Amino acid sequence: MGKSISHTAASMSYGMNQEKGSEIVHSQYLAGETPREITEEFKVIQEQNEMCRKNTLSFVLSPTIEDGRKLEREQLKEMTERFLKEMNLKQHQAVAFVHRDKEHVHVHLYANRINFQGNAYNDSFIGKRSQQVAELVAKQMDLTTVREVQQEKLYRMQHVRSEIQKIHEKVMARERPRDFDQYIKSMEQNNVKVIPSINRQNQLQGFRFEYKGTNLKGSEVHRSMSMGRIARQMNFERNMAQRIAKDKSMQLLGKTVNVPTSLTKTIIKKTIKLAIKVVRDTGIGI
Repeated sequence: MGKSISHTAASMSYGMNQEKGSEIVHSQYLAGETPREITEEFKVIQEQNEMCRKNTLSFVLSPTIEDGRKLEREQLKEMTERFLKEMNLKQHQAVAFVHRDKEHVHVHLYANRINFQGNAYNDSFIGKRSQQVAELVAKQMDLTTVREVQQEKLYRMQHVRSEIQKIHEKVMARERPRDFDQYIKSMEQNNVKVIPSINRQNQLQGFRFEYKGTNLKGSEVHRSMSMGRIARQMNFERNMAQRIAKDKSMQLLGKTVNVPTSLTKTIIKKTIKLAIKVVRDTGIGI
């Protein structure tokens, strides 16, 4: 993460917060050691360019949790120096603090945007550029990159989605639930927690699915698992469908919730189709 800031002293005080187990891992062209001393040294150079307001660059370098556990002070210093070099900031004042107060070790890096000639560093697309450079440095040091983390997360997500969908299909085929309560109970028996999404008007909006630490909307799992499409796969009893159509509400997990018109229509259509099928199968009325 990278951006230009104007509140240098406050940010640097946060970066050097002793309660966060911070320590300086890198410093260049600076004599001071406290946030106030370093900020004053930054100001001496920044006064050469009074037009620039956001005159300090702030970065956060975050290795993965696994990599962070292995990185010692010298390696964090190397990571910071490589980053500054690739960002063309080696000739700028800079200081970096490591935070070890949480499981995720990370470095707060501050660089003077104004160089010794009084010129302001070009901060166009600074956030994107800092991400690209951080990925380059990770590769140079054989660390896990953001892209690799994202790909692994995507792979795990696809696997979880597939498992939830298979459980859903099994429940629909074997249990043939007659209402959402039965569906929710059957899914939970297969280790999938179904969480109704209800808005402030007490109206049912859809369902979320929690499985193996992942929480997804039905449509995120698969298009067949939106609220309306789940309803189409149900075998609602005629009396229940009529009550829902009349009251515009239903009982769900022991509570009365309002039902949107679109869902009411879906339930009625499904019930009519089931009634027609019964007539055809039994020959009644012929």
